[in-house]
Amino acid sequence: MAKPKINIMEKYEGRFDIMGRAKIWFTISLLVIIPGIFSMFTQGFNFGIDFTGGTIMDLKFDNTVTLTQVRDVMNKYDLGNATIQLAGDESAVAESQNVMIRTADLEETERKAVMATLREDIGEFTVLREEKVGATIGSELIMDAVMATVISWVLIIAYVSYRFEWRFGVSAVVALIHDIFVVLAIFSFTQKQVDSSFVAAVLTVIGYSINDTIVIFDRIRENLRLHFRRGGDLNKLANVSIYQTLTRSMYTVFTCLFTTFALYWFGGDTTKDFAFALIVGFFSGCYSSIFVASPLWVIFRKKGEAKKAAQPAKA
Repeated sequence: MAKPKINIMEKYEGRFDIMGRAKIWFTISLLVIIPGIFSMFTQGFNFGIDFTGGTIMDLKFDNTVTLTQVRDVMNKYDLGNATIQLAGDESAVAESQNVMIRTADLEETERKAVMATLREDIGEFTVLREEKVGATIGSELIMDAVMATVISWVLIIAYVSYRFEWRFGVSAVVALIHDIFVVLAIFSFTQKQVDSSFVAAVLTVIGYSINDTIVIFDRIRENLRLHFRRGGDLNKLANVSIYQTLTRSMYTVFTCLFTTFALYWFGGDTTKDFAFALIVGFFSGCYSSIFVASPLWVIFRKKGEAKKAAQPAKA
């Protein structure tokens, strides 16, 4: 005897109502974003030397030195965020005689003090190069990056509107903007360094977030076609779609977080801020896909249906 077909909308009946608490999720986001915007305008960001320029010191020590030795000296002068590179193209180089240090712009007295401490704590060296450099990420490049991001949002809206509907596209882009503002807010609060690796982290977060959002939206579209009748409960539809993809979303975000936490705790000092941006962004991306993008789509859809219902019927 064939088993009775289970109504997918009834299978998840009684579970936590995500859509019904949309105002709570939006309020949580605003409690991070609005103070974050205020912090951006008041204390700004801790821009790295990629944005501000700095001093390059290319040194050749008489004996081999390690990255930790050089970093300890720089920390004495609150220059722990300096970029220190040992000779060799491979990241596995553990020690070398040739060391290139790129740090914030130093006055003559500061530079001499750092040099003297390097000699005292590590050993004698020869100065191969010493110069001041400008910012590698200029304002023009920043504007190009912003323009490219905006164009990508327009293309996302166009593509998702073609494959789904325009409400999905707009909701997805709003969720991406949400994630960017959350990461910017946290970096402004904590004053962690913003450099070229931060830009790479933000772009990575955008890619992760849109992928997670599209998975949920694809399930919503499928349930719309198979299990939804005109005038049905959109909140229930979105809740069911989220719960159907929730396990996949959790597996994905935890897998990403395992690697980024490992990078943060066991990676070098130069990768900590990059890993921290990814950690914040992955959390935010998972949150926005479930608690921002999906409720926004429901709101847009309901308004569209209400507007359509209010229009007078054609004769």
